[in-house]
Amino acid sequence: MPARRLTTKRVEKPWGRHDLWPGFEDAAPGGDPVGEVWFEDEGKDPELLIKYLFTSEKLSIQVHPDDKAAQAHGYKRGKDEAWVILSAEPHATIAIGTLAPMTQDELRASALDGSIEDKVDWKAVKAGDFYYSPAGTVHAIGPGLTLVEVQQNVDLTYRLYDYGRPRELHLDDGVAVSKPVPFVAPHAPREISAGRTVLADGPAFVLERWSAAAEGTLTPEEGRPVWIVPLAGGGTVDGDTLEAGGVWLTEDATRLQLADGIDMLVAYPGKAVAEGLWR
Repeated sequence: MPARRLTTKRVEKPWGRHDLWPGFEDAAPGGDPVGEVWFEDEGKDPELLIKYLFTSEKLSIQVHPDDKAAQAHGYKRGKDEAWVILSAEPHATIAIGTLAPMTQDELRASALDGSIEDKVDWKAVKAGDFYYSPAGTVHAIGPGLTLVEVQQNVDLTYRLYDYGRPRELHLDDGVAVSKPVPFVAPHAPREISAGRTVLADGPAFVLERWSAAAEGTLTPEEGRPVWIVPLAGGGTVDGDTLEAGGVWLTEDATRLQLADGIDMLVAYPGKAVAEGLWR
């Protein structure tokens, strides 16, 4: 079966934008802002989900459960996620982890009185930055950002604090699964061949960034489908034109032609790099 282009789902959010990103139609003037675009495999439940996010305000301070905690509540999987920053306004930030270790009781109290906003670690970010956020990490995405999010495929977020917006919070569940400690990156990016850099190497998924013109065959391992996410440049995937704003999914050998200027993410589930992926 050839690689298939996934369908898009636009998700309106109070913190979203009307001006989106090349490859996406802007939100209608006067309409609700669009915060996310999801890429879905219709009628199926793949292990990963690719999103674009467009922010004009801070997202809630939140946390996601791991597989065990999510499954205890009837969900198939938990939620590790990773972010690749495409653009960032001056002074844009992401909060990830807390400034100092906190107890669960301290985390709850700070969420209730709003001081949690000053106790999470707001890090300056710029285009090209990357973060892998394991389940249990207390985090928030700030305004002025366009980014790609790669995550385990589950719509399960526990909001700890939402700046007074009239949305439900999930303090009991959120505090229970939180690890309120300073963030330590679980992976260091590493180049494994010219133009092929591994950004994240499990445990939930592998994320690579490719940046070299090439022609060859992408060969997924059995049970590890591959998501192809072109960010810039062009080429073809099984004869279909690669373009920013699209995402392709394949389980079978796939012919790729990558043109000069290509900038592309490649994601697949599991915790080990597929060394024979590209030939």
